[in-house]
Amino acid sequence: MKGYWIARVDVTDPERYKAYVAANAAPFAEYGARFLVRGGAFENPEGASRARNVVLEFDSYDTALACYRSSAYQQAVALRKPASEADLVIVEGHDDGTGSDTAAGGYWIGGIDVRDPEGYKTYLAADAEPFAAAGARFIVRGGRSENPEGGARARIVVIAFESYAAALGCYRSPGYQAARVLREAAADSDIIIIEGYRP
Repeated sequence: MKGYWIARVDVTDPERYKAYVAANAAPFAEYGARFLVRGGAFENPEGASRARNVVLEFDSYDTALACYRSSAYQQAVALRKPASEADLVIVEGHDDGTGSDTAAGGYWIGGIDVRDPEGYKTYLAADAEPFAAAGARFIVRGGRSENPEGGARARIVVIAFESYAAALGCYRSPGYQAARVLREAAADSDIIIIEGYRP
């Protein structure tokens, strides 16, 4: 299963941040990182967010961890920290048989703290139909994780859609809004809907 970095960033010094962007290129290339999300248009319909959002995909969870822990990336972190505030979680991908190799045009990125596990199961049953109708694919759905910087909720989810419009449409659909009521009764969530990265 693949591994992912999910980062939320507020850049406080854009000129100094450019040095970090230049420095992270070598470790990202060495560890085979691929941007799924890199900035782009987004909406934050629930909870907290930061101004810039990034999702990086790696061949495995272990590779994702190794990249973060590498001396080359830690040198880049030393450049980033004085120029920004960030939350970063490294999480194992979800293997539902669909894979994540197909480029997606839009994503949901969610952080969830479940307060009522039984009530949350009701939400999971209710969200299946609107997700299927929208062609949603889970690429992160729980799984092992580390939170080396900033804050993160206990459960991380990334859902891929064919387009940003499809991602927005799924969230706004009557079926998902009915499911959302069940989720809000059982969990606290941060959700952003964001367009995919096109190099």
